[in-house]
Amino acid sequence: MRRREFVGLVGGVAAWPLAAGAQQSDRMRRLGWLDWAPADDPAAQARAKVVQQDLANLGWVVGRNLQIDYRWGAINDDAAQRFGADLLSSNPDVILSGATPATKALQSATQTVPIVFVLIAEPVGQGFVQNLAHPGGNMTGFSTLEPSIGAKWLQLLVEAAPNVKRVAFVFSPKVSPYAKDYYEAIKREAERASVGTELIAANESAEIEPILARLGPDAGVIFNSDSFVLRNLRLAIDLSAKYRVPAMYGTAGMGNAGGLIAYSLDLLDHYRQAAPYIDRILRGEKPANLPVQQPTKFQLVINLKTAQTLGISFPLTLQAAADEVIE
Repeated sequence: MRRREFVGLVGGVAAWPLAAGAQQSDRMRRLGWLDWAPADDPAAQARAKVVQQDLANLGWVVGRNLQIDYRWGAINDDAAQRFGADLLSSNPDVILSGATPATKALQSATQTVPIVFVLIAEPVGQGFVQNLAHPGGNMTGFSTLEPSIGAKWLQLLVEAAPNVKRVAFVFSPKVSPYAKDYYEAIKREAERASVGTELIAANESAEIEPILARLGPDAGVIFNSDSFVLRNLRLAIDLSAKYRVPAMYGTAGMGNAGGLIAYSLDLLDHYRQAAPYIDRILRGEKPANLPVQQPTKFQLVINLKTAQTLGISFPLTLQAAADEVIE
């Protein structure tokens, strides 16, 4: 056999897997999207857009070789189970699952469809994966804040509002069963700062106002990082202003809405990290072999206008440390 023919043959053999891969990529795939946020939330639409753009950059173009089926508003167990079952009936190749109710519902419904989760605290403790390095099942993804973040929330709130002597930590047991771990960190830090603490559960929007109304003039509040607070963020901000309660938010998106101070992960960045994992699963990798990633990008946002209405003067050191200052 002549050398030119041999090289051509080797080149042809080497090209077969690449060609097969290209054909596989061109086949229409279905991504399911089960999310806690309502469909008309601009921030949610921004997250959907950036994930779609990142997937396109990886070769998955909506309308050509990818279809995305969205189910919004999986804010509690009932809604998540209903929307999750509907989504699974469309035979998705992979599902992006946002927050605990959605992920819990999908875990109960399927052990075979690959799932990439976001906004999950303590994924091992909640039983979604065996361990972070080797998830071991049909789920993997991106965890949210570690429990130690509670101490940071308390520190920042007391630094911003040194007159606060009592702090209530508000969370939803239905969507954040892990929140008591955050509270333990808050309580330890509060003892060092000589600040009293209170753990308050809220599962319905109507419960937020009575909580804030009874806190009193020397109290502050920390709103947990969970889907209940995210869904009721506008209400929490308005009521905190009405009752003049300095509030720390563990969620993004409060700055321009008038919240006093927030320390949270960057939600847009958190979601966009999911695109490479979705890509790898669509190309044949198993969730069991993709380690759960922990957050690396956080945001401190302060609102000087809100501080002024509350009679608070942010220390210059805090202003300098902020990633975003709303004036």
